[in-house]
Amino acid sequence: MTNNDILKKLRVALKLRDDEIVKILELVDFRISKSELGAFFRREDHPKYMECGDQILRNFLNGLVIHLRGPMPDQKENKKGATK
Repeated sequence: MTNNDILKKLRVALKLRDDEIVKILELVDFRISKSELGAFFRREDHPKYMECGDQILRNFLNGLVIHLRGPMPDQKENKKGATK
């Protein structure tokens, strides 16, 4: 299974649109256009097909965690709350 397959399956399973995926990637400061993203969802024999690299999939998964759970709380606040 390729990174493209994983990205496609997550998009379908989570019912994400291309603009939502772009916003998820922006949560981890990774910029990509919708047309670049669309190249990952094309068939492998299509001339504009692009292989999804590990970095893009990793950033998408990290952004997805933030999107679903929210940002990680500041570590300083956790230490202050524990001493009270």
